Amino acid sequence: MGEIMKTSHIPPSNISYVSVVRKSKLYPFLCTLFIFLLLFAYLYGEELAQLVGQFSQFSQLDAEQPVPVRLEKKEKLPFVIDELDDGESCNLFSGKWVRDEMTRPLYQEADCPYIQPQLTCLDRGRPEKDYQFWRWQPFECDLPSFNATMMLEALRGKKMLYVGDSLNRGQFTSMVCLLQSVIPPHAKSFVKNGSLTVFTAMDYNATVEFYWAPFLLESNTDDAIVHRISDRMVRRDSINTHGDHWKGRDIIVFNSYLWWMTGLKMKILEGSFKDEEKKVVEVSTEDAYSIAINSMLRWVNRTMDLTKARVFFTSMSPTHEKSQDWGAAPGGNCYNQTTMIEDPNYWGSDSRKSIMRVISDILQEHQDDVPVTFLNITQLSAYRKDAHTAIYKKQWNPLTPEQIANPVSYADCVHWCMPGVQDTWNELLFAKLFYA
Repeated sequence: MGEIMKTSHIPPSNISYVSVVRKSKLYPFLCTLFIFLLLFAYLYGEELAQLVGQFSQFSQLDAEQPVPVRLEKKEKLPFVIDELDDGESCNLFSGKWVRDEMTRPLYQEADCPYIQPQLTCLDRGRPEKDYQFWRWQPFECDLPSFNATMMLEALRGKKMLYVGDSLNRGQFTSMVCLLQSVIPPHAKSFVKNGSLTVFTAMDYNATVEFYWAPFLLESNTDDAIVHRISDRMVRRDSINTHGDHWKGRDIIVFNSYLWWMTGLKMKILEGSFKDEEKKVVEVSTEDAYSIAINSMLRWVNRTMDLTKARVFFTSMSPTHEKSQDWGAAPGGNCYNQTTMIEDPNYWGSDSRKSIMRVISDILQEHQDDVPVTFLNITQLSAYRKDAHTAIYKKQWNPLTPEQIANPVSYADCVHWCMPGVQDTWNELLFAKLFYA
């Protein structure tokens, strides 16, 4: 032990000398290291900053702090004007309504001459227009602003078609109103011909169209004017009756829901409407709806070139016909409602869920062979009990004294005032068309 202590001991007189020797040996090494670090920072400074940024994001995740997510875009289109940052995909349909008096409404009711009189609420006497000043804000990203010029450029030389019932006609009308504001009066036209309505942007050689087919299949409600029939019936394997009028379109937006909700059963015609003795079977509404949706998908797969064309399906549009659904006293509906439903978990009537499940399951099952973009507008629209036409619409039949005394009895809690909720549906379509 004495030997170890003796050999390891450094006399006090030698400490400064050893320190100087060590410093002299370290000096060239430190200089070299300093020069190396300067060179490394110069060459790889940007990568180093990105690495630090990624480390910072990981730290935020570990701390369970929200990280902004941007909407995924599958490919960059040549006519894109405003691009979103690359990033993870975003659920556009999960979010909240925020009041926005700066950008809302996207157009004025009086400035769009193509709105049906059933939807011009201000013109029909609605005393307030708060329903116009709401913008949908997804939780995880920003919904791209609708760009009419960009949309028209995308449609140049193409045809876009909405197929379905009056709710899809409302979405079609919204798209026309969004586009027509940037088109000079002499360069646009609007023509109705039976089941087909066509808006033409002449300078773009483009059309936006609507085709009335509430069941998609042939039915006894196919007359575009006279179709209010209570005993509704659809014909099996009849998709081509209407589908022959859909051919050659580059973008198709389908919807079909409201007219199926006539009860627990639906009548299916096995032959022709011209047969003297008709063979009719009754099936559940869900089974009948499945027949129609599967027929639509087979038609799309057989008829459309899905490497070039796009197909969308707009989910069911919610109604607000029973005030007890949102916790209010029974006996009311959307009449005189000027505020939205604030419960983030509100869904509405359970009767919608089974139909919603049918369309969701079928589209998911066939997604690989028939890719259809699902516009899930149901829950975001379910909050908007304030935005229906209610009594502020053209009445096709004279109102009775009893109805006039009780506005709730004739309020329309199905259709939507314009501008309003259906413009958001088209903003979602726009986002899915260009960025996802």
